[in-house]
Amino acid sequence: MSNPAHAADILGSPAPVLSVSPLVLPAPGRAVDLQVRVSAPMTGSELPIILLSHGLGFSNHLSSLNGYAPLANFWAAHGFVVIQPTHLDSRTLSPRPGTPEAAAHWRTRAEDMKRILDQLDVIEAAVPQLLGRLDRSRVAVAGHSMGGHTASLLLGARLTDPHNGTEVDLAEPRIKAGVLLAAPGRGGDALTEFTVENYSFFLTTDFSTMTTPTLVVAGDKDHSAFLTVAGPAWHADPYALSTGPKSLLTLFDAEHGLGGVSGYDVAETTDENPERVAAVARLTWAYLRSELYPGDPAWQAARDALTAGADPLGRVEAK
Repeated sequence: MSNPAHAADILGSPAPVLSVSPLVLPAPGRAVDLQVRVSAPMTGSELPIILLSHGLGFSNHLSSLNGYAPLANFWAAHGFVVIQPTHLDSRTLSPRPGTPEAAAHWRTRAEDMKRILDQLDVIEAAVPQLLGRLDRSRVAVAGHSMGGHTASLLLGARLTDPHNGTEVDLAEPRIKAGVLLAAPGRGGDALTEFTVENYSFFLTTDFSTMTTPTLVVAGDKDHSAFLTVAGPAWHADPYALSTGPKSLLTLFDAEHGLGGVSGYDVAETTDENPERVAAVARLTWAYLRSELYPGDPAWQAARDALTAGADPLGRVEAK
């Protein structure tokens, strides 16, 4: 962000963060019980909630409740309760060899998030420091890469189940806003042969029904060539092909890791840039503040700060 001093004025001082994991939620019918990490500020009440969905990738542990610390810690230090599940396609759960990691779990990922919302009482009871401090009327979802696909379904995007041909609607009305980070775009002729063969559920993604307010974050160098033939613009599809209100943050020179959001000092980050990660954390925080608290000036102030200098890290557009 071009004017860090201005940005700091928006944020206020960070609070110490309490992080508890693994917290195990009963999950009848699921292959294993649902493990989550809960991160929250030590102080404050009526705290809004962010459900954070991990991506896939090459690391053994980032695709789990142990990933995305640069975002989870920041959001929690600035007033959110962040809840991160370990989805069934996590490498920490040792998926069967030869099984496309995400192919069977586009639905169970979204169900994990609904299960968390159903069990907020269980979470509060398990973390006494949280008791009575959650604002359940202010819930957001965020996700990176495959987690962005999960978040898009919860925000209203639909697809056709490749196994039975039925349209799937997993929209979650308790979720009031969302952030999609390097999320997959449209299907059809935008997909590579590899994607069609291994992730056929991407073929029918329909963003026209994604009506919940959402910030789409895309890197202008995120080619994701193994998934799409459409180039970096593919990751902006959730913005371009959905109805308003939506915002698009395009990050200059950013690749799929958006500077390294999936963890601290992650070897698989191809565009390591701590300043970019800090900007993503600040801008997504500010967007969710203003969406969940109408009239809050954080988002406008963060947008102004982004473009205030001679060498901005990105641009924002809205509809």
